[in-house]
Amino acid sequence: MKKENPKISAAIRTVTGRKVKHLRHTGQIPATIYGHKFESISVQFPGLELNKVFNQVGESSLVEIIIANDNYPVIFKNPQFHPITGELIHLDCYKVNLKEKITTTVPVELIGESLAVKNGNTLMHVLSEVEIEALPSDLPEKIEVDISSLVEIDNKIIVSELNIDRSKVEIKNTPEQVVVIIEAPRIEEEPVVVATEEEATPADVPATAQKTEEEKAAKAAEEAAEKSDK
Repeated sequence: MKKENPKISAAIRTVTGRKVKHLRHTGQIPATIYGHKFESISVQFPGLELNKVFNQVGESSLVEIIIANDNYPVIFKNPQFHPITGELIHLDCYKVNLKEKITTTVPVELIGESLAVKNGNTLMHVLSEVEIEALPSDLPEKIEVDISSLVEIDNKIIVSELNIDRSKVEIKNTPEQVVVIIEAPRIEEEPVVVATEEEATPADVPATAQKTEEEKAAKAAEEAAEKSDK
């Protein structure tokens, strides 16, 4: 069964520059469709709909943009988010040739439960995404990694063990690169409490800073002698 790609409608955008800010206030998100040997198109999406699709596919899967009677297969690229609210405020849409392979990254998602983790060890997720090359229609949304095989310290899963159809998808990462590994639990060191000047006792003060009564008396006598000489 052929995978159904998400579809989203867009409209040609005539607003540019600083006026785009007003566009966002109306619930629209500006974007640009571009590609190899393709003249760029400025477009706008309904914000709620675009966020829903983007959260579903991220930057790794094919999306079909519908503008009037035209259909553009694209991969989302370079999302920009508001620095305070975290909302999506702009997006690039790379138009692909369905007959040409492209290189992109896809997320690695961990599934299952590890006995080693249940026993108190630490699971290190080293590689959160991998670089792949495939035809746009063969791009996976994600690569799932079952961690149930990890039962003791130093058990790991490497790139060459990822479960993916390699007749359609080529992984560009080094085959020996670690995706996930089990490590011994980390022991947190007790914090060292340093006494402040007010809290310090004589034992806390360096010996060179401690003056004996004899030294104080000698110092006083020396100062008195200097005054009498004057």
